[in-house]
Amino acid sequence: MEQVMQFVSNHPVLSIAWVGLLVAVIFMTLKTATSKVKDISNSDLTRLINSEDAVVVDTRTIDDFRKGHIVGAINLTPTDIKNGTLAVLDKHKERPVIVLCANGTSSKEPAEVLVKEGFTQVFTLKNGLSGWSGENLPLVRGK
Repeated sequence: MEQVMQFVSNHPVLSIAWVGLLVAVIFMTLKTATSKVKDISNSDLTRLINSEDAVVVDTRTIDDFRKGHIVGAINLTPTDIKNGTLAVLDKHKERPVIVLCANGTSSKEPAEVLVKEGFTQVFTLKNGLSGWSGENLPLVRGK
């Protein structure tokens, strides 16, 4: 214990950074565990589309969407979702809705908004469209 105290007194910035990282990891772990939005894999997405008629919401820009998207995906930006521009999705509230972005990092927040808007089954695609295309899964170009 004496060595720990000596290390902390000799390296206060490093010690504070370590504690900050520990708190951040614990916070993110708890947030993920208690979230109603869960990450799913590419195979889970395919299963949901085929067996439960899931709806895919692509949150990338319209230009990126046109370069390639999952068949049947609806393009809504995070701003559209935050502003409540959800008329195109309202009829799908009881169906599984999978929200995806370019790489799986920015889809969680729009997905949480959909849960607050009353959507019952909301998921995010782990690794986003980059993970999907990385496995050579089909993409539609244009539109």
